[in-house]
Amino acid sequence: MTGQPARRPPRWLTLANRLNVSLLRRGIGPGSQRLLSVPGRRTGLLRTTPVALVEVDGHRYIVAGWETSDWVRNARAAGWGIVGRGRQSERVRLTELPINERLPILREFARNVRGGRAFLTVAADASDDDFAKASANHPTFRLDSSVTN
Repeated sequence: MTGQPARRPPRWLTLANRLNVSLLRRGIGPGSQRLLSVPGRRTGLLRTTPVALVEVDGHRYIVAGWETSDWVRNARAAGWGIVGRGRQSERVRLTELPINERLPILREFARNVRGGRAFLTVAADASDDDFAKASANHPTFRLDSSVTN
């Protein structure tokens, strides 16, 4: 973002995320939601946050509402995480997409993740140009099954 202060999540989101984490650990919540745990950059301890998965062309993706989110910074540093819901979990490789590859994933996210739309900087019915511009604000990661560290 050029010349503008970084967007910040609303204060209420911390409390909402805590509640959502508790529910998702029990397997309760919207079908697209999962828990993502990634090692912290400084401590190496797993940090967990709710995310919404979107599938495009047989691949799973997660889209960040804020480019400054701690989970985004941790995912970039670690390159892996654990995604799960209830008793099921899976270790995944997290590959951040270049900005120019995010548009179709961001559009699919806007169309299909109702609760996530409020965190996007673009409307679900926006033009491709608007989605392309918004892509820089929304780090997007592909999730690939991982067998090893």
